[in-house]
Amino acid sequence: MNYYLSVLKNYAKFEGRARRSEYWYFALFNFIFMIVAVILDNVLGTTIEPLPYGVFYFFYILVVFIPSISVLVRRLHDVGKSGWFYFILLIPLVGLIWLLVLMFTDSAPGENEYGANPKEIA
Repeated sequence: MNYYLSVLKNYAKFEGRARRSEYWYFALFNFIFMIVAVILDNVLGTTIEPLPYGVFYFFYILVVFIPSISVLVRRLHDVGKSGWFYFILLIPLVGLIWLLVLMFTDSAPGENEYGANPKEIA
């Protein structure tokens, strides 16, 4: 939960590096909270027809949109890639697979142009 709160606290920090654990714990909690939001929307009847989600889900997505991009950019920095590499997602399927591989890749050793290795700092 600390990683999740840390990402939200640094929601607009696009410089520096993010470890795999920071990125993946944030992704895990995002997934859990999105499921909870969809369930709340369905139980309380706030869904937007014909979609299975509604107000709670959209509010949550608005809250975590910028922090999600921020932590992804910092994760790309950690493996030595520019934040602009995010746009690899525009290539259907191949872009998603490539980005997933990068998200699972270990940190670039030592310091790189984006800062010190967060593994060595901790």
